[in-house]
Amino acid sequence: MSGDVILDVREMMVSFSARRAGRKYRVQAVDGVSLSLAQGEVLGIVGESGCGKTTVGRTIVGLVQPGSGTIKFKGTEMIGAGSSSLRAMRLNVRMVFQDPNASLNPRRTIGDSVAEAGDISGFFKSRAERSAAIAATLTGVGLNPSFATRYPYELSGGQRQRVGIARAILPTPSIVIADEPVSALDVSVQAQVLNLMMDLRDQLRLSMLFISHDLGVIGQISSRVAVMYMGRVVEQAGTRTVLEHPLHPYTRALVAAIPKPDPSKRILGAIETGEPPSLFTRPHGCAYAPRCPIASDRCLVDVPTLRSVGTDGRTIACHNV
Repeated sequence: MSGDVILDVREMMVSFSARRAGRKYRVQAVDGVSLSLAQGEVLGIVGESGCGKTTVGRTIVGLVQPGSGTIKFKGTEMIGAGSSSLRAMRLNVRMVFQDPNASLNPRRTIGDSVAEAGDISGFFKSRAERSAAIAATLTGVGLNPSFATRYPYELSGGQRQRVGIARAILPTPSIVIADEPVSALDVSVQAQVLNLMMDLRDQLRLSMLFISHDLGVIGQISSRVAVMYMGRVVEQAGTRTVLEHPLHPYTRALVAAIPKPDPSKRILGAIETGEPPSLFTRPHGCAYAPRCPIASDRCLVDVPTLRSVGTDGRTIACHNV
């Protein structure tokens, strides 16, 4: 980590009510997740669709209420906090959503969308200051200030995502949570948006929680990685450590799935079978056991907990590693 811890999440639990075949269920989407984020750090959260990574991000910013656990921003507990504390946190912890088509109001101009948080918080002292801030922010994300008077339908997908980033950094926050910000973009545009986010991280000294299903993308931007499966973190380590020496069988499978120009460097033995189990029928013991090539009898009955491995800060939840 490159600085003091500014976000500390402990034992976060999130569940949702669902109905299936006429019966009501309580689905555990996030099951005891603990994460920390330091000043200036980029922490990647990676996993398959449905693993709970987006729910973690939305819970941190207050869009979803946790069932239990703690979320501390700069040492202050945010769950159950008063309105003034929540208002301050929401200015300092902002989100870039996956789909800019859905997250931008089609009836509002780009300038109004970018300035929304500042308008709500009373950040701007005058119309002139507001206009100048919008223009500077649009320029900062690579858009012409004239875009302020346009509407989302007049922009391309990459331009709309830049607007989403602009909206998240005005006023300048401490933390940006980016939820699959490049998954809906063409590969060439993905690279541009990733480079933009890395530039903004350095210029504004932002901390980031970068959520993605693509470990290759995570490897380009994050300094640490948390790998999630079925609502739980199964491995955490430095990004280079995870990419070069993955330990958990699921992490090995994710790394093996990254296309490599040299097939001889692929990871052997990282074979997955079948699909992830349904959240309605979560297996006993380790959730990954039905797909795991090294599962033992213990894995079918005991849930593995995160434990430290080595001296580099890596943690892993696996009985057999």
